[in-house]
Amino acid sequence: MTSDNLRAIPTATPVRGVGVVEAPRGTLIHDYETDANGLLTRCNLIVATQNNSARMAMSVETAAKALIHNFEVSQGLLNKVEMAFRAYDPCHGCATHSLPGQMPLLARVHSATGEVLEEIRR
Repeated sequence: MTSDNLRAIPTATPVRGVGVVEAPRGTLIHDYETDANGLLTRCNLIVATQNNSARMAMSVETAAKALIHNFEVSQGLLNKVEMAFRAYDPCHGCATHSLPGQMPLLARVHSATGEVLEEIRR
């Protein structure tokens, strides 16, 4: 059985509020503090992009390594990199107002010494 108490309306000026919600891209944590007038004095947001960044980087790297041959990159690479990224953060497109296939991306292939060998952007 679930509770009917879904929302607690404050009767005084809140000092601190914390909310945790599960979203398509993962857990979102909001932590706010206010002054005596109810104005924000501190805000700490922990969003899923931060939690997923290591996995996103590994997936992007895997996609790039599978598609870069002889130091050449193609539009297909940009699409696969975007797919790998959006798998972890589908909300990023809406946050940046980018439809699939339209997100601005830049891919650079570097030599072992750091020289840029190839570059493609969208």
